[in-house]
Amino acid sequence: MSEALVLTRESAPPRRRDAQATRAAILEAAKAQFARQGYDLASLREIAADAGADVALIKRYFGGKEGLFAEALKASLHPDRIRNWERSSFAAEMAEMMAGDPHVHEDRTHAFQFLLRAATSPTTAPLLNLAVQERFLAPIGEWLGGEDAPARARVLAAAFIGFLVERLIRDQPLVGRERDVFIARTRGVFEALLADEPAV
Repeated sequence: MSEALVLTRESAPPRRRDAQATRAAILEAAKAQFARQGYDLASLREIAADAGADVALIKRYFGGKEGLFAEALKASLHPDRIRNWERSSFAAEMAEMMAGDPHVHEDRTHAFQFLLRAATSPTTAPLLNLAVQERFLAPIGEWLGGEDAPARARVLAAAFIGFLVERLIRDQPLVGRERDVFIARTRGVFEALLADEPAV
């Protein structure tokens, strides 16, 4: 996909900085590598080189590749953002975003690619499942409230992810009448998902 992250292989030279900045740089480089190559193909040496750090620091700060992945996964899911969604404008904002250009918020696109790749690895899928439960589905359920919130949160999450996949594959914004129809129907989907319907 043209949206995949492109990294130059001219690695950043090691540089002096404090531990917190180095850890943050390693984490950002890891998120980019995991999004581009997936867990199994990502190299700790390449991650360290992209961060301008010594590879030994990955073990010091994260305990190894799996620990680094777990931290990168945690940093890619933002429960506080979910809890702060504006309910009155949520459906309209989602519809506009899904019809738009996936490259406008490239960091979010890369984060989504990272999560998709994590789902395909036997090593990382269990970690992803736990993180999604705690940092995605649970906050959505809290935000929705009402009856059957956990089930409704799962349906909303499924729709959200499905629209993101479509936008990622499409790789360009919609225009003209197609955009108008898409926005109207997508808004209707999300409005229906927000409704607190009685249990069946």
